[in-house]
Amino acid sequence: MFRLNRREFIAGTIATGLLKTGGLTLADDRPMLHRSIPGSAEELPIIGLGTARVFNVDASPGLRAPLKAVLKELLDGGGSVIDTAPSYGMAEGVVGDLVAGLDHPGKVFLATKVAANGKEAGLRQIQNSFKDLKTGVVDLYQVHNLRDTKQQLGLLRELREEGKIRYIGVTHYVDSQHDELVDWVRREPMDFLQFNYSIAGRTAERTLLPLCADLGIATMINRPFQRGRLFRGVKGKALPEWAADFDCHSWGQFFLKYIAAHPAVTSIIPATANPKHMLDNIQAGKGGLPDARQRVKMFQFVDSL
Repeated sequence: MFRLNRREFIAGTIATGLLKTGGLTLADDRPMLHRSIPGSAEELPIIGLGTARVFNVDASPGLRAPLKAVLKELLDGGGSVIDTAPSYGMAEGVVGDLVAGLDHPGKVFLATKVAANGKEAGLRQIQNSFKDLKTGVVDLYQVHNLRDTKQQLGLLRELREEGKIRYIGVTHYVDSQHDELVDWVRREPMDFLQFNYSIAGRTAERTLLPLCADLGIATMINRPFQRGRLFRGVKGKALPEWAADFDCHSWGQFFLKYIAAHPAVTSIIPATANPKHMLDNIQAGKGGLPDARQRVKMFQFVDSL
């Protein structure tokens, strides 16, 4: 029977040989699940990486070493999506430094954001982000939390036409802004929509997810663990044995597989600074996923705790 604590789970799997200890690499060589970006020939791995709070560190080797290991495990596991923002403190610069220093054949899909009022301020912020990220092209640029949305989307379209941006979108992280996100999605053409969605916060299932599916907009899911609240809610509880039916062996995988099983979800970006947690997240994108009946059983189980 599996238990809540991610650290305890991974220690146990290392002991039984499911994980290799040398480079903290997965023994499971099954491919990561990918989802298509609508309107393109490109696919993204279902599990990515968020950087809010956890990548806001200085240049101290002791602080950056685990973050470098997180990025390596993301790429080793078949992931590529890294989401960041200038409002995340030093995160953009840390991502830029570490990605530039990685000797890895895996391709990174960089996503960042603009949060400014006015075109000139937005352009200055974007120029700084390109410098911090050490790149000439950003894969996905998003208007952060709907700040000056009309103006900044116009700026992002200009930069996309210049070849500096590949995809554009908007973001938010709370249910109370979902209606406004719906309005913008209907009003303005965009490639991606980023928003919060979790097994215990399913508002997006009624609005944003079906709308994005209908309009052909890719989705990026933030706060899949509700900033850790989901783990606190299952503390001391055993993972149900039937979770193994869809290759689920930890609570983290349970929460992520629920989201990944929704067909309108393109990529999920849980934030972590822990390489072992990155490995656990990657596992959620491999193997089976719950079907519709199992998903109902999953959220009913969590709701009952």
